Amino acid sequence: MPRLKPFCAPWFPADEEIAAALLSAPFDFEHSARADKLAQRLLAAVRAPEGIGHIERLMQEYSLSTREGVALMALAESLLRVPDDSTLDRLIADKLAAGAFDRHAPVSDALLVQATAFALGVSTKIFAADETPRSLVAQAARRLGAPALRSAARQAMRLMGDHFVLGETIEEALANASADSRWRYSFDMLGEGARSAADVERYFQSYASAITAIGAKAGARPLPDRPGVSVKLSALHPRFEPLSQERVLRELTPRLLELARLAKTHDLAFTIDAEEAERLELSLDVIDAVVADPSLAGWDGFGLAIQAYQKRAAAVIDHIEALAEAHDRRFMIRLVKGAYWDTEIKRAQERGLADYPVFTRKAMTDLNYAACADRLLAAPRIFPQFATHNALTIATIVESARDPSTYEFQRLHGMGAELYAALLDEEKRARCRVYAPVGPHRDLLAYLVRRLIENGANSSFVARAADAATPQSELLAPPRAIIGDAMRTRHSHLPLPSDLYRPLRANSKGVEFGDRRARDALLAERDAERNRLRVAAPSYGKSGVAPRDLRSPIDAALIGSVVEADAQTARDAMAAAARAFPAWEATPVEARADIIERAADFIEARRGLFIALLQDEGGKTLDDALAEVRESADLCRYYAGQARRLCEEKALPGPTGEDNRLRRRGRGVFVCISPWNFPLAIFIGQIVAALVAGNAAVAKPAEQTPLIASEAVALLHEAGVPHEALHCLPGDGALGAALIGDANVAGVVFTGSTAAAQSIHRALAASTGPIVPFIAETGGVNAMIVDSTALLEQVVDDVIASAFRSAGQRCSALRLLCLQEDIAEDALAMLIGATRELRIGDPRDPSTHIGPVIEDTAKARLCAYLAQRRAEGRVFYAGAAPESGSFVAPHIVRLDRASDLREEIFGPILHVATWRAQKDEDFLTLVKDIAANGFGLTMGLHTRIETRIRALAEATPAGNLYVNRNMIGAVVGSQPFGGSRMSGTGPKAGGSDYLRRFLREETVTINTASFGGDARLLAMKE
Repeated sequence: MPRLKPFCAPWFPADEEIAAALLSAPFDFEHSARADKLAQRLLAAVRAPEGIGHIERLMQEYSLSTREGVALMALAESLLRVPDDSTLDRLIADKLAAGAFDRHAPVSDALLVQATAFALGVSTKIFAADETPRSLVAQAARRLGAPALRSAARQAMRLMGDHFVLGETIEEALANASADSRWRYSFDMLGEGARSAADVERYFQSYASAITAIGAKAGARPLPDRPGVSVKLSALHPRFEPLSQERVLRELTPRLLELARLAKTHDLAFTIDAEEAERLELSLDVIDAVVADPSLAGWDGFGLAIQAYQKRAAAVIDHIEALAEAHDRRFMIRLVKGAYWDTEIKRAQERGLADYPVFTRKAMTDLNYAACADRLLAAPRIFPQFATHNALTIATIVESARDPSTYEFQRLHGMGAELYAALLDEEKRARCRVYAPVGPHRDLLAYLVRRLIENGANSSFVARAADAATPQSELLAPPRAIIGDAMRTRHSHLPLPSDLYRPLRANSKGVEFGDRRARDALLAERDAERNRLRVAAPSYGKSGVAPRDLRSPIDAALIGSVVEADAQTARDAMAAAARAFPAWEATPVEARADIIERAADFIEARRGLFIALLQDEGGKTLDDALAEVRESADLCRYYAGQARRLCEEKALPGPTGEDNRLRRRGRGVFVCISPWNFPLAIFIGQIVAALVAGNAAVAKPAEQTPLIASEAVALLHEAGVPHEALHCLPGDGALGAALIGDANVAGVVFTGSTAAAQSIHRALAASTGPIVPFIAETGGVNAMIVDSTALLEQVVDDVIASAFRSAGQRCSALRLLCLQEDIAEDALAMLIGATRELRIGDPRDPSTHIGPVIEDTAKARLCAYLAQRRAEGRVFYAGAAPESGSFVAPHIVRLDRASDLREEIFGPILHVATWRAQKDEDFLTLVKDIAANGFGLTMGLHTRIETRIRALAEATPAGNLYVNRNMIGAVVGSQPFGGSRMSGTGPKAGGSDYLRRFLREETVTINTASFGGDARLLAMKE
């Protein structure tokens, strides 16, 4: 069979261009008028007292714009998964304290609202511990006690779940579906994406069993009237990600094909659910491979969901049309508006993309949805399925379609029943399919909250339709009228990702790995630079010492060599920098900042060069290397902006006849000593902070990564930094000691081990010269605490990233995981399963998750530690690593208590301890045990209890506290990085106070009245 080219469309075409094309399309006013009249009738039915459904009433009573609504969402997301009563009581008390639930009286005729209002309102009175009962209900509640109210709260959440889940088993769901013959059904087996092979097997069996059970009950109806099943590709592979493309295609394709063949056997509708934008191309690659299999020929039940809020939606439709033509098939397409909007916006900002992959205005999504609907209705090889709860969208499609038998509508179970009942009364031939989640209430949580947020948002038709204060004309305003002009397509309060940190700085440019064009371009740049360097074979250094034999941690020949500096070279460089300092400091701060910002531009322009060096010399994976390039550019721009603000001369207050001025100036020559684990970002950050503040700098890079440092310094010189004001001296610890002991030292900035920092501190203290600033950032025994309210899938994702990314070679890396004992067994099983799926190997391969440790000596040290722990019987899990090269596999080590870990183990080794949560003080006792190790760098917490978050923020000595996310990747200006105690001196790198330590303050006071009197005072008007 013919094979199409892989799907490839512009990731984020300009909103204005799309809008201009959509707005210029022919517009049928008569068609619009008919649609408007139908929409009015549908809206009237929805707004009738009997038309407002349970969930609509709930969202009206507990709007997400209120504290109660947000608290209810948090309870719905977490309550049912909490296994222990003590934590559950704290969770309920925490959320109920956030709002006045007792003001919500259970007067609604909707059972869901009644139950929720009663359970939460009464619970508020109990858990508030108000000794003066305010009502007879409160008095009764106190007699019931916490266990009864705990049960009531659980029951309220289960009742809410019942409105979204058709059944906890497929058999129950099929029985419930048979109760109303008006609806077709598509069954969605609930569950988060797979993290392990065990997850994949469980989800696969769930899908297969569901298909078999549905097929047995499907009867003799033909497609498209037959029931179906919805499948998530992320549930069928533990690493469903763009950089694992080859593995995903090799392993996921046969699994999906097997399910598709089973669905074909029963002639069911088989729909691939939509995922995040980054997975679109990968999803279509898998779909293309599956539908090309000859065993599926002649079957028209295969389909997929397309999100209209994605700017590539029309291109996806074109691709599927071509696929259908190529295989002489008909496909089903479920057109949805999209449920991950907030996630897509945040992801684009974090990744520094040029634009968003989704529309930023709801009206643009609606406009694009209508255009995509027209496209689908006109496609002969596509059976359209329109998933919407918007009355105007429904009416527009009804008026556009010629024959109701050629398409269907879809709604979510638990929502829109009244709307579509009204439609079916109006249009007897119309058809509607219910998208029906199936599974235990525990698995409902992520899905439920997504639906609550999506349909409770201010822009949601569902939420606004239930609000009688919203005028009909506003609800049914056509999208093209709301947009009006192509230049009004973007959200006015949402900056482009590149402008996120304006006006201080531009966001660094990133790459979306899910965009094959961008990914391939990045790899091509890297490979071209690697080849160029191998031909040029550059050599760095000034002294007459023979080049040092460099060795890659991945056992590959390095590109270039380096000549290390000796003591005389160090003295000469310090003296030259001291001579250059006055002229560089006299350079206006604006000019210095411009040079540093130009360096940021150069770094981004030469990303291929630095990624090649970071991978070959530093053993970095592709995503880590790109992140470090971005951080380097961010540091340059951030410090440039800060310097302009800090170094501007400022007038100070004082008495009349006196002029007081504050100036900040450079100190002299800074010695910058940087580590190998961030050989570009930390190296660059230290240097540019010193330079932009007006200092000269002599930089000693780590022994293991001098090539990266040499290229970085050459770039800074090219950007305009005078050669004599910046020197790069490769060498070992003895060279660093010589630099620190030089008489010209005006300050030292250091990142590395605690022991080395203490040695530098002692050397500076022993000096008889000037007292100079010492800025140190060292490591830590970084801990993450997890309680039983946390979502384990999220915990596992964040632990994997925090503990094992960069082979655990980050100062901020997670070293100690503290699991509440009630969830420890499940959490460890999921964590070990997910860790097994990590690929360890050559970091230059984009699919590698964990590269080597920096050198063989580091490997030997880590292996010796693991051998000791293994002998003690404390190794929970030991991964497998390649034998050649400096590779150390991820390991998980058991501890009896959190206080047992007293030293930083710098590698992919995670220690796990459990803690009890019986009493309130148990949590703070754990925090004290962790703090007893003497460090204070980073700390993590996974919980849904806000009072616990505040308590940790008050009690922890950590400089960086991360809640419900991973603990690495601090963003310049947003998460200034650094610790205290044995983890550093401060101020925090990438923060607003950092440059102050590189500056000296000078005040100039002039008695202006000495020139014959105070002229300004005498001239002052009354």
